[in-house]
Amino acid sequence: MKIMYDLGDVVMMKKQHPCGTNEWEIIRMGADIKIKCLGCGHIVMLSRRDFEKRFKKMLQKKAD
Repeated sequence: MKIMYDLGDVVMMKKQHPCGTNEWEIIRMGADIKIKCLGCGHIVMLSRRDFEKRFKKMLQKKAD
């Protein structure tokens, strides 16, 4: 099954961030995916493979 996500979507990752939340917003997509923690604003860049391995579920699609 292919995971469908896009720029601006809010996703839940398997492990929570040290600030206590596991909700992240996708802010850049390409070969790497950059996500921003919605709790503290910390930004992390992951390879697409690592992102898909750590992805848990889609929380909110980008508002059009």
